[in-house]
Amino acid sequence: MFPTGGKKKDVTTPRICAVVWHNGEFIKWGDARVHVMSHVLHYGSSVFEGIRCYATKRGPAIFRLREHMQRFLNSAKIFRMDHEWTMDDFCEASVELVRRSGLEQCYIRPILFRSLDEERPAFGVNPFPNPLACYIGAWDWGKYLGDEAIEKGVDVCVSSWNRLTPNSLPAMAKSGANYMNSQLIKMEALLNGFAGGIALDDRGYVSEGSGENIFLVSNDVVNTPPLSSSVLPGITRDSVIQICQELGIAIKERSIQRAALYVADELFFSGTAAEITPIRSVDHISIGSGGRGEITARIQKVFFEITSGERQPPGSWLTYVREQRAHAPEQRSASAGDNGRQSESKGVPEARVSPAAAPELVARTHAVAAE
Repeated sequence: MFPTGGKKKDVTTPRICAVVWHNGEFIKWGDARVHVMSHVLHYGSSVFEGIRCYATKRGPAIFRLREHMQRFLNSAKIFRMDHEWTMDDFCEASVELVRRSGLEQCYIRPILFRSLDEERPAFGVNPFPNPLACYIGAWDWGKYLGDEAIEKGVDVCVSSWNRLTPNSLPAMAKSGANYMNSQLIKMEALLNGFAGGIALDDRGYVSEGSGENIFLVSNDVVNTPPLSSSVLPGITRDSVIQICQELGIAIKERSIQRAALYVADELFFSGTAAEITPIRSVDHISIGSGGRGEITARIQKVFFEITSGERQPPGSWLTYVREQRAHAPEQRSASAGDNGRQSESKGVPEARVSPAAAPELVARTHAVAAE
């Protein structure tokens, strides 16, 4: 009766890094566990990031690592998650994680959340009694909206679900709780046969996708909703803006009406997971020629030239893993963890996990959302 394709699978995950960074040290993937009564599981008290590492001729290169980690720190600050880690701690941990993974390309997921003090558990909404736990994992993730989407584009709908109002939950923070809204948008789209959804803000103006920022091209001008439209300040979004400026393409931040989507010359999504993905139709209305537009193709070409290391970016956008100094992980006390146990960080092999060797690890990552 209803389409079920969206229920069955997410992006294929062929390989997973066998180690995870946890509160300052590296532990085995299988030892990264959370107590079922942790605050985060009941109240969504987490902030996270999504960062891509690309394969280049100079080896793995992490895309805009410091900018992502600054947003990670900002998200934690907004939710009053006071912690001891610094920008350099998170950046060095990410570089070392990729180095240990042996992967040439991967997706990096830092997450900071309210856990559980098992000796003095607290179960209420008040988050302050609960300790913080931080993890960084990595896996090889394909094209989020499908391999063909980059060239042919995707079909999307305008969601019946609005984006959160800025004074209800902060849209500029990348928090787990916000992504319940994203899940509603995504599920509705998938069950109705679309690849994704576009949400409006509380005033009825275009906001963003379930995990992507959006750009509209009209009369050779690239437009994107302002942050005031409950938009996450996307790192890829900022990259597109800078690429447009470098190419001499007019770029404007402005409020966009829903109807403007239907009559646009071109539309495309941007995001760490989506990268630059053309939109070929909205609500079954063909956009432009019904495929990837000329300006979208130009921006996309430059973006992938930069991420592959073939083109000089506007700034220091690539962190080449093999060219960074190796940092030995600092050993922190067990009290910094989420379960009061000392993590096993010694003797962890630099290995990768395949679906054949551990299919359950792959299955667990399929539920991960990304932007």
